[in-house]
Amino acid sequence: MDVAISGARGLLGSALATSLRADGHRVLRFVRGGLTADDQIGWDPEAGRIDAPALEGIDAVVHLAGESIGARRWTPEQKRRIRESRTTGTAVLAAAVASRERKPRVLVSASAVGYYGDRGDELLTEVSAPGEGFLAEVCRAWEDETRPATDAGVRTVNVRTGVVLAKQGGALKSMLLPFRLGLGGKQGSGKQWLSWIALDDEVTALRAAIDDDRLRGPVNLTAPNPVTNADYVHALGRVLHRPTRLPTPMLPLKVRYGGELVESLLLASQRVIPARLEAIGLPFRYPVLEPALEAILQVQGS
Repeated sequence: MDVAISGARGLLGSALATSLRADGHRVLRFVRGGLTADDQIGWDPEAGRIDAPALEGIDAVVHLAGESIGARRWTPEQKRRIRESRTTGTAVLAAAVASRERKPRVLVSASAVGYYGDRGDELLTEVSAPGEGFLAEVCRAWEDETRPATDAGVRTVNVRTGVVLAKQGGALKSMLLPFRLGLGGKQGSGKQWLSWIALDDEVTALRAAIDDDRLRGPVNLTAPNPVTNADYVHALGRVLHRPTRLPTPMLPLKVRYGGELVESLLLASQRVIPARLEAIGLPFRYPVLEPALEAILQVQGS
């Protein structure tokens, strides 16, 4: 296959590209600015520009680009950047896909479990109603922008990803140092649910979204066994052989990043299961948290 990927240098995009190339597929990358290689497709989503003819005859488009949601305080300007980096880029890409005579057979577009908002102990599947709050609003708008591709007959998959566990990036990487210093502990009450997925399984699920015609619309990319924050903290502590008795102080984090970001990313509860991946029998290499953490940290060199 020929697969075009936005965000191909990010944690998910680079892992997916490596997997596809290993199986002999051709990967093309969306890039801003001048093209420097024959595997690049030019685009400038903020300006509404894309080399749409380059998508003619492409088998699949995977859209993973977007501003980091946890990199800095959610000022009004940063919230605008987070939203528009997702909606504008998705709109440009979906329109380009829809405009082709020989359209890609699938558009896989990123979304997130933030779609469900803060839902306590409620068990959430793809048919659950959207939640409330900034991230839920962003995810709804993000998914809505793929509609031109769907309306044009392109199979479109909105992958709602949970917290991706990988040592080289994301939430786990940021937690390793304090945990190794014995400073790791539960956040808030520790009762909030965390929907996670190992990077290897994330790539497997993305590959399924590309390959399997049974998948369309929203698809949760999470492990089948979500855990509470307290259980996550205790599992990581056991794997690292470090104590986890001291709760994480929330006030310094709120001072640095703002209360809304901390509440949304660390204290909100989303108990999400991958019902549609389970329905097609997708095998999870790491369905349970602690063995997943052991494998990630051992294989990648803890």
